[in-house]
Amino acid sequence: MEFFVDTADINEIKRINNMGILDGVTTNPSLVAKSNKNFKQLIKEICKVVNGPVSAEVTATKFEEMYKEGIKLSKIAKNVVVKVPLTVDGIITCKKLSKKNIGVNVTLCFSSNQAILAAKAGAKYISPFIGRLDDVGKNGVSLIEEIKKIYSNYKNFKTKILAASIRSTKHIEQVAIAGADVATVPPKLLEEMFKHPLTNKGLKMFLEDWKKTKQKIL
Repeated sequence: MEFFVDTADINEIKRINNMGILDGVTTNPSLVAKSNKNFKQLIKEICKVVNGPVSAEVTATKFEEMYKEGIKLSKIAKNVVVKVPLTVDGIITCKKLSKKNIGVNVTLCFSSNQAILAAKAGAKYISPFIGRLDDVGKNGVSLIEEIKKIYSNYKNFKTKILAASIRSTKHIEQVAIAGADVATVPPKLLEEMFKHPLTNKGLKMFLEDWKKTKQKIL
């Protein structure tokens, strides 16, 4: 499974990229607003830091404007993936951009039916929001399982499942088990994945034993 970081904080992106585990970045208008930076300049900067896909979302709601914005965003860098909402206009935009070999991430997916439409339109990624489904009493991870099963039935569906709105490390484990191609997670959750009390306990014991040997490696 690939790891994308869900943030527009360039310093966080640089720090996590240096860990060697980052495959891409997802942004959205809310995250960009928090950065207080020029949107296009920020996306360009992120694309220079990260070699993998960087999702940049359109803000228009009608096809004609969405398409123009998508073309504009795609020209910022080769690794830009245009992000569109799962609406009629978004799906039309996805189809048109995909025909031009521009990668598209269809976002705000909450059902298997929507995921089928995105795959039919040639989306590179479909982004089911599992945390938001959990918020309304649904099982978000089960949606990942449903989409995975549906996509596996059809060889012509090439769309990757990008699990989004992830709220916990347990979510990360669950979407990995369900077979998500990508998990996009906030920086804080990536940090939490490293942590386990037995790791800390074991390291402390090893260091104490090593100190007793009075040796040095360097």
